[in-house]
Amino acid sequence: MATYVYETIPRAAGETPRRFEMVQSMKDAPLTRHPDTGEPVRRVITGGFGLMEKAGPKSAPTPAACAPGCACHSGPRIPAPSNM
Repeated sequence: MATYVYETIPRAAGETPRRFEMVQSMKDAPLTRHPDTGEPVRRVITGGFGLMEKAGPKSAPTPAACAPGCACHSGPRIPAPSNM
């Protein structure tokens, strides 16, 4: 279940919209009316919270983490040792 932000659509000039939150399934259609008052509403797109990193040397796998024969790095592939 996701929490969505809605606001009332002002009927008169100068009227301030009121915001509220509603927990809904992502499959549910957006509300068009306030559940308590019946006023027309619209869904508000808000920014999410997430961490982002700058791509760089830290994001590339280190050679120690790779096994022989991996395709992580450019260059010839080293065949895995066989136990014969």
